[in-house]
Amino acid sequence: MYWQFQVPALPDGTQVVYGLAGIVVAAVVVAKLSKRPNLDAIPTVGSSTWLGSWWAGIQFSTRAADVLQDGYKKHKGTPFKVANGYHWMVVLSGPQLVEDVRKASKDELSFTEAANDTMNLEYTLGHDTLHNPYHIPIVRLQLTRNLGILCLDIRDEIVTAFEETLDLRGNEWKSVPALQTVQKVVSRASNRIFVGLPLGRNPDWMDLNVQFSVDVIKRGVLIGRFPKVLAPLVVQFMTSVPGSVRRAMNHLGPIIEERRKHLDEYGKDWADKPNDFLSWLMDNPEGSKSSIKDLTLRILFVTFAAIHTSSNSFTQALYDLAANPQFIQPLREEVESIIEKDGWSKGALAKMHKVDSFLKESQRVEGMACVGTLRKAVQNFTFSDGTVLPKGTLVTIASKATYLDNEVYDNAEMFDPFRFANMRDEDGDGAKHSLVSISLEYFAFGQGIHACPGRFFAATELKSMLAHVVLSYDVKLEDNATRPQSLRSGIHIAAHPTARVMFRKRAY
Repeated sequence: MYWQFQVPALPDGTQVVYGLAGIVVAAVVVAKLSKRPNLDAIPTVGSSTWLGSWWAGIQFSTRAADVLQDGYKKHKGTPFKVANGYHWMVVLSGPQLVEDVRKASKDELSFTEAANDTMNLEYTLGHDTLHNPYHIPIVRLQLTRNLGILCLDIRDEIVTAFEETLDLRGNEWKSVPALQTVQKVVSRASNRIFVGLPLGRNPDWMDLNVQFSVDVIKRGVLIGRFPKVLAPLVVQFMTSVPGSVRRAMNHLGPIIEERRKHLDEYGKDWADKPNDFLSWLMDNPEGSKSSIKDLTLRILFVTFAAIHTSSNSFTQALYDLAANPQFIQPLREEVESIIEKDGWSKGALAKMHKVDSFLKESQRVEGMACVGTLRKAVQNFTFSDGTVLPKGTLVTIASKATYLDNEVYDNAEMFDPFRFANMRDEDGDGAKHSLVSISLEYFAFGQGIHACPGRFFAATELKSMLAHVVLSYDVKLEDNATRPQSLRSGIHIAAHPTARVMFRKRAY
């Protein structure tokens, strides 16, 4: 799972922090650079000198994709390193090294530690939420198992949310801000499953969810501009997350207290008990003893993960659809034929191979990062080729460069929406090429034990949204517009935040 962001304006108090930081930052940088893990045996892309690597790290923030593409061409199939901020990042490619990462345990290569290093999550989401993630198995098991039952609820919320958010009149075209529109729909569809109704449709709750996701990204990035030793000081000036948590507790607190009364009186199986993530969280042995604040933080954590990733992915797909309206009809025909036979169901969605392929190809061409499967070595780790990764090193996979490799994907630079549907037909192996599949050449949902636990929910939501859009609306870009370009900052890729898309009710 990866995080998108826009480089934000500096919040109030930041100048003060910069002033304080300036007094000590030079000494800290010297100490950090001198204590970095010894990676002399791994070739460098860019400068490997002490001062040169520091400057290369600054340049990486604006040219990451080019640097990684250059490294991939020179060192394909073998590790190389790039300077990224105050540390080196080792970059991998090729099936064997990817397999090494896939098989590594969390005690060897940690996603949690890597995410915290790069996004400072313990300062925004809380230490316990990050390091005692009992909510993750609930996502992986109970959420996934309930998708068949909840599929119609997701569908109902998507239909209602699009209708109310777009507010179309007659058969006229209407221009809407794509990302903001998608965020509202994703927020409602996700919260229908996370906290249920009526809270999932509460305007303040929806606004809070979207803003919280943006704040976590912004504040994490801003904290990351300073050496770690300054993080506790910086966070006092920069984070607005505690205020968001208090605001969320005002909504969730009464609901949690009411549900606890029912649990105390009737046990876990009381009549009309909501079948949502909050209930599953409260049924968990740890969750049942947790404070309202802890439960609120975990709800915010899953909504943060769901909203910003799915919103970015669907907005990119929407840009692709609007820029290529010739693909609407074949998608529409597939959806209509399946729904006519099977109705709206989890099984019906599984048969929508073109819908699935369109979303997967959009992620391949315009994903959320130019690297994938970020990990941190929590002990010395030896790859199958003998390369030793010292403890404390960040390691990742050159995903974007792999996706643009013609030896991996035919005509790799071309957007081919039914690429994976055609691969299904050729191979006769549907699961291998589906959106949620994990392979040694596709990294959108990670690898191994850290593969995204919510990917089945995300796929259900995204496929339901795309199927509904092509079935119910005509879509295009504004006159003379081209496909909106993604924003890039460091390794991150974000859907254009202000571009607009035209909608109208489907013309029959």
